[in-house]
Amino acid sequence: MDEQQAAAARVVRGRNRIRVGDLDDGAAVRAHIQDVALDLFIEEGYDKTSLREIAERLGVTKAALYYHFPTKDDIVRSLIDQRMAAIDQLLEWAQAQPRDERMRLEFVRRYATVHDLMSNEKVIRFFERNQTLINTMPAGKQMRAQMERVFDLLIDPAEPLTQQLRRAMAIFSIHASGLILRDRGATPEQRREAALEVALDLMSGAAQVAAELMEPGLIATLLREHLEREAHSEQVDAGRG
Repeated sequence: MDEQQAAAARVVRGRNRIRVGDLDDGAAVRAHIQDVALDLFIEEGYDKTSLREIAERLGVTKAALYYHFPTKDDIVRSLIDQRMAAIDQLLEWAQAQPRDERMRLEFVRRYATVHDLMSNEKVIRFFERNQTLINTMPAGKQMRAQMERVFDLLIDPAEPLTQQLRRAMAIFSIHASGLILRDRGATPEQRREAALEVALDLMSGAAQVAAELMEPGLIATLLREHLEREAHSEQVDAGRG
């Protein structure tokens, strides 16, 4: 949901329902609740925020909020579920491909796209500040298990440990870019471009024979394709707005 929709979010009073603009769309409503709840979780802390406070910030009764999210954990779980579903689709695609360097590089590029689409600054900041909570939730454990599947796909246990670590760090660099580069005067687009370039460089450098197996300029091609698709997505979003 974009800023214009969020600003237009309102309650249809007397119906005990939440609407976004003129829409009574379940996905848009849930996204608005997530956004408002994240604001409170970051401002007040997860433990100190109650469902009553979230409902008050939304301007609705608790019953209206309960219809979508019975507990705070359900709100967090919904954020994790969205990400996990997208990664599951990516893993399904990868498992149908030859397990070679091209697949690994393309997986990294697609993973970066998923990360860009599924994450925002609020979600990242919430996860950074609530690692203990995430690690103790069943959904958090499932997310860790999913990441193990990602590493099993990308890492060849027969390779030296240094190469295995490079492959894992390719994924970590995508996650770390927001934290490390957030306050260094770069735009979100510049941070994403830098993260992808480093991730592709780490993944390609992990293979002993990468230079022989890869086509010349493959990293540059994949990076360019990623930026072109990102620009196209932004144009589509702008058209919808």
